Amino acid sequence: MTKQDQKPSRSFAGIAGIVAIATLISKIFGLIRQQAIAAAFGVGAAATAYSYAYIIPGFLLILLGGVNGPLHSAIVSVLAKRKQEEAAPLVETVTTFVGGILLIVTFAQIFFADELVDVIGHGLDGTTRAIAIQQIQIMAPMALFAGFIGIGFGTLNAANQYWLLSLSPLLSSITVVIGIAILAVQYGKDIILPQYAYVGGMVLAWGTLAGAILQWVVQLVVQWRLGLGTLKLRFDFKSPGVQEVIKIMTPATISSGMMPINFATALYFASPIPGAAAGFNYANLLVQTPLGIISNIILLPLLPIFAKLAAPENWPDLKLRIRQGLLLTAFTMLPLGALMVVLSVPIVQIVYERGAFKQDATELVSSLLIAYGIGMFAYLGRDVLVRVFYALGDGQTPFRISTFNIFLNALLDWLLVQPFGAPGLVLATVGVNCSSMLMLLWILNRKIDGLPWREWSIPIIGLTAGSIVSGVASYGALVACQQVFKSTNLVILLIEVSIAGLVGIAVFAVFVTWLKIPEVNSFVVRMRQRFLKK
Repeated sequence: MTKQDQKPSRSFAGIAGIVAIATLISKIFGLIRQQAIAAAFGVGAAATAYSYAYIIPGFLLILLGGVNGPLHSAIVSVLAKRKQEEAAPLVETVTTFVGGILLIVTFAQIFFADELVDVIGHGLDGTTRAIAIQQIQIMAPMALFAGFIGIGFGTLNAANQYWLLSLSPLLSSITVVIGIAILAVQYGKDIILPQYAYVGGMVLAWGTLAGAILQWVVQLVVQWRLGLGTLKLRFDFKSPGVQEVIKIMTPATISSGMMPINFATALYFASPIPGAAAGFNYANLLVQTPLGIISNIILLPLLPIFAKLAAPENWPDLKLRIRQGLLLTAFTMLPLGALMVVLSVPIVQIVYERGAFKQDATELVSSLLIAYGIGMFAYLGRDVLVRVFYALGDGQTPFRISTFNIFLNALLDWLLVQPFGAPGLVLATVGVNCSSMLMLLWILNRKIDGLPWREWSIPIIGLTAGSIVSGVASYGALVACQQVFKSTNLVILLIEVSIAGLVGIAVFAVFVTWLKIPEVNSFVVRMRQRFLKK
């Protein structure tokens, strides 16, 4: 498609190595950002208001502007099959189309901020409500930049540019941390006092918006340098390439838009629970840090491959690639989820428990982390399958499933919030992801002439069993360490988590070696060679 096409194509493991390093750097900065927010605001008014205000602008940035989001996926699926000279006009036309729509969304957020907060935050106190309204109005332009960023990510991915895709999200984290640092210098320890909640809330909002703008600008420079489109307005909406992008992008975007609706539903039920909304953000960040790295490693190299194997004559190879994606998802997510469950309390203590973040906040966030850990495989497995449908040019199926799951999610929220509290709302999301994954597999089975269920399910069951055993071993190691050290200072906690984690990983490694799964063994060998070479 571009000049990069003339170079030898990178191997899956080679791309995965680049993505892993860049995404790790980005996620570390994201974790530092959340630690700064936790230390400065805990689960108080500024952080709670930010959780509600961030729903629409933030989720648009994550979903539309995120790596593996619908715009990214649609652009890659189309550009991967087209010539270089078609890229710039197509990208410019899609940017014009998407920008026009998201400009309307931006103004809608500004004018209807009060109503948005009242709908999803019916139980908020007056101070938190006022901060959230102001934050929404400040962050509203992120809707527009989210679209531009998502299109740019897809364009650069199709041109075999992986560093910027995985690295640029750290810019948003940097701007927020700088804002909090300036606030801390100005107010010192008084920053945690309630009377400074409004100022803190504004710093969070302006820092987040500045990060989105900076991320777009940096990406745009590279895009221009590669000749992959400028800011020129184009209205050739009826061209075949643009129509194909719109055909995939529209239902995929609406489908992805169901996620903030589901999250808003959870926040609606959570609003009477003190600190729950901020707790969701803290726990979700702990999950998204490793999950984001691994999802990029798996999905970024596979998405163009899925697109190139979309023709019926290539379906046998496509099935092998789908199996590869699902098995690598199980190999990474299942043991990681098990460790999240058994080590939730010390992990939260190490990462967050300082400043305004106290023991009661640790108890809340650790309980949420357990629920998130249970569903990590279903979360990423669903994403793998959705990308297969996008590659096949079918955005309607994921859209219909997401629509159904809005109602399922609301029902599960209502059923689970009473017996389980805030963790019940996370478990409802886990249930929705499991439902989505099963429905996608069932439809895919009919769509591509059958799936080898036995060949896929047996190794996944084996990996599940190995993860359970490794989780039990890790918990046993943690209890033993606690009996030996009998201290909760930071260094001791780090030692305990490290030992318990290594025990769990070692047990799981033995299990994987015994299972002898070809895709897993090949991936591990290539990744080891890649990093040892570096």
